[in-house]
Amino acid sequence: MAVKNSTSAHGKRSRRKADDSSSLIPKLMKTPKTTMALALLIIDSVLVSFIIAYVPYTKIDWDAYMSQVSGFLGGERDYNFLLGDTGPLVYPAGFLYVYSAIQYVTGGQVFPAQILFGVLYTINLGIVLLIYVKTDVVPWWALSLLCLSKRVHSIFVLRLFNDCFAMTFLHAAMASILFGWWRFGLIIFSAAVSIKMNVLLFAPSLFILMIKAMNISGVISALAGAALVQIVLGLPFLVSYPIEYISRAFNLGRVFIHFWSVNFKFIREPIFVSKEFAITLLIAHLVLLIVFAHHKWCK
Repeated sequence: MAVKNSTSAHGKRSRRKADDSSSLIPKLMKTPKTTMALALLIIDSVLVSFIIAYVPYTKIDWDAYMSQVSGFLGGERDYNFLLGDTGPLVYPAGFLYVYSAIQYVTGGQVFPAQILFGVLYTINLGIVLLIYVKTDVVPWWALSLLCLSKRVHSIFVLRLFNDCFAMTFLHAAMASILFGWWRFGLIIFSAAVSIKMNVLLFAPSLFILMIKAMNISGVISALAGAALVQIVLGLPFLVSYPIEYISRAFNLGRVFIHFWSVNFKFIREPIFVSKEFAITLLIAHLVLLIVFAHHKWCK
């Protein structure tokens, strides 16, 4: 009798597992966004593989990155002397740690680095899709628009820019915050800033949302955790050449090269490099932040 009962129970469990497995596809079909996201992730992964295999690599900053990393690994801590083809290093310390690891894994070779960045692209896309599915702010078909950017594919697997790691960390921070993990999210956000300073552009809106979501002690502790990340990562430079590090890594007055501009290619170069144009952009950015804060974030 005991054997029969055991056999019967085992049979019920097996049938239940089979039923659960057979019901998985219908469940997914009832959530078209999830289905669409998974399909896009697979299709775009294949597309990235073809891009790496058949589209020529665009040589821009990789050699400079590797030169700057080599200087760091060689013991140099003065940012004025961490040099590459494009001049002295202008990114915070997290950049050096990330690309030191990449150099170690890839040997400084482009093709294995492209494969690594292809994996990173897929991870980033997965996080972004998760954010859109979680927030439910667009229809399911609109998720396909995330895979149509020629520039994003190029930045990740054809140019190997540090923007890739910075934005992946930023998106991971956003996803963490969506799940209510504010302190962890702020730590990841700070890590993103340590790779490229332009992530700070997201800080005002993030700060407002943080104030709305947390009490004052929570805000202070989260900000302290983010600050600690910057201190720890920058410590080798802060204790040796602090002024050089801060002035180079967090230079708010840096003038960009018009030749590499994409969004403002239509602007003539004398205007593009002028201080007046930079101030105008800053004012426009601040005005838009105020508008969004008033009409959206603080409602």
